Amino acid sequence: MPLDWSPFVDLVRRHQRFLLTTHVRPDGDGIGSMQALGRALRQQGKDVQLVIASTLPPRYDFLDPEKRIEQFAPPGERWRNAEAVLVLDTGTWNQLGNFGPFLKTLPAAKMVIDHHLTQDDLGALRLVDGTAEATGRLVCEAIEALGVPLSAEAANDLFVAVAMDTGWFRHSNATAATFHLAAKLLTAGARPEVLYEHLFEQSTLPRLRLTGLVLERLQLACAGRVAHTEVRRADYAATGATPQDTEDLVNYTRSIAGVEVGLFFMEQPRGGVKVSFRSRARVDVARIAEQFGGGGHRLASGAIIESTLEDARARVLQAVTAALGDLS
Repeated sequence: MPLDWSPFVDLVRRHQRFLLTTHVRPDGDGIGSMQALGRALRQQGKDVQLVIASTLPPRYDFLDPEKRIEQFAPPGERWRNAEAVLVLDTGTWNQLGNFGPFLKTLPAAKMVIDHHLTQDDLGALRLVDGTAEATGRLVCEAIEALGVPLSAEAANDLFVAVAMDTGWFRHSNATAATFHLAAKLLTAGARPEVLYEHLFEQSTLPRLRLTGLVLERLQLACAGRVAHTEVRRADYAATGATPQDTEDLVNYTRSIAGVEVGLFFMEQPRGGVKVSFRSRARVDVARIAEQFGGGGHRLASGAIIESTLEDARARVLQAVTAALGDLS
């Protein structure tokens, strides 16, 4: 059932100063959705601030030529005058980083626009559709509900959002409706050939070196049904890469013949381990991620485990092994 966008339209009508954010370590869907909606709100004459609780991955610098996206820093007084906060592409506290405590104290109207079913109570009105292939689709619907013409810049933002969350239209969440949406964005001015070059043909040497380490460490488990690899804290200094350079590397784990579940473990600079889960079809990795305080989609999820890399690897492999056993 389509979402009812009237609460969003009413929120926009009643407020002037908006603060938009997305999850830490933002991807193309989070950044593209935030940028596109920000542009639409400015077309309505609204004051808009964009903030994320981590650095903007260099891969997506081209989406922010005007350098509007700021990095959040506590206590956040420069953003406290916001009348309304829009949280995009996440609805969980652990994905908001140090913006979360600030949000809890902010006396502003709050709304979540997201396609992930895993949600915390952020004290916000939720506009969530787990059947959407990307939050970018929902933002496109929100812009249409406002009656704002879709600019070429916003079309580019949304094309990145949808393309990246569908694996450039090759994953099973890319449906006929997805291609209709892509056609609409092309008509509005999106340039897929330019976007693809920015995203996939501009790798840095440090990212490629890090990729080499990830491939070297690939291992199989559960009689070849699980593949896992990892990035260690020391790897960043050794290669010159950054944590943002790990985006998409989990996909190598699922690319091996016979693998049903791919796992990517990343030691975090401040401690703990981020785990990315990918499933080929049968295993619901969102349920596994939820066991570790995370969540996401059935075929793609994530979690952060406050433990050592060795402990996190052992615990996650045990949980995945149990899930595979339940299928036997």
